[in-house]
Amino acid sequence: MRASLKTAIVLLLAVGLLAVFLRHANLTQVWAEIVHGRGDLVAAAMVGVASTYLLRTIRWQYLLAPIGPTHFSVALRTTVIGFAASTVLPARVGEVLRPYLLARREDLSATATFATIILERLLDLITVVLMLTSFIVVFDPGMTAVDPRLYNAVKIGALGAAALSLVTLAAVLVLSGHPARLEALLDRLRGRVPDTLMAKVSSFGRAFLHGLAVIRRPTRLLNALLLSVPLWLSIATTIWLVPVAFGIPVPYSGSFLLTALLVIGVAVPTPGAVGGFHEAFRIGVTVFYGAPNDKAVGAAIILHAISFIPVTIVGLLFMMQEGLDVGRARRLAGQVRTEQHI
Repeated sequence: MRASLKTAIVLLLAVGLLAVFLRHANLTQVWAEIVHGRGDLVAAAMVGVASTYLLRTIRWQYLLAPIGPTHFSVALRTTVIGFAASTVLPARVGEVLRPYLLARREDLSATATFATIILERLLDLITVVLMLTSFIVVFDPGMTAVDPRLYNAVKIGALGAAALSLVTLAAVLVLSGHPARLEALLDRLRGRVPDTLMAKVSSFGRAFLHGLAVIRRPTRLLNALLLSVPLWLSIATTIWLVPVAFGIPVPYSGSFLLTALLVIGVAVPTPGAVGGFHEAFRIGVTVFYGAPNDKAVGAAIILHAISFIPVTIVGLLFMMQEGLDVGRARRLAGQVRTEQHI
């Protein structure tokens, strides 16, 4: 599919989701809700957003340690650049650009560094699922006013996601912990594919497994998962502070449910998660916590703004210091995908 057509589809998707998000909103009342929201809590939420990037960087350095040493400042800058690039460009460009820039600055294998991003996403999935499960099992979710069928659907979804994440983790553990199995697979492929392609596949596979070295030792994997907990609690705290600032009665444990819903919303492939993020939050606070629609819309707008605008501005400034503009960043990410076969 041509790049221009993909871009058009993504933009139409974003516009459509925004239309759904705003379909019942009274924009005058939404603005009034924004103006009367508690600025101190919104400011505290912004501090929470900043802390998530520090915690992400600490965890990423831990995942990178078996590959080679890294500087905190470099890991932080490339993390911010990656998230900024994914905000302004489609196709999750930042997920490729971030490891490439760090590998180039720290003289590491780009493929092995990219593997740590895959591991990050797996750790994120497991942590969010654990938070959602604790919301259902440990805490009193206060769902008495919600349709039981809807709440049961949430339970089934949580259990399904938990099963999927565990299966995925087990598969990665088996592959990374037994490199000989990869060698056996590569041996079976030899003679069936061209030698030049086989050489690239072999090189990529070994470098990718090298990037997953952190999970070959159970204690390091457990530590990486433990590092994910404060990261996602910071994200959950940010998500909780904003509806509270708008007078929406969401208990702190309810932020675990909203976090899971926003993960789904962010997965919609629009730049900056525009539309998907907004509608996921609106649904969460209106359906599960009875928030008035205009309050929910105002809170969603503010939460999205503080989550994406500051990091995008700072990330674009860092990109300029790296000699990159948006167009060059997109071309570079495409080149890296081609070279690394990702």
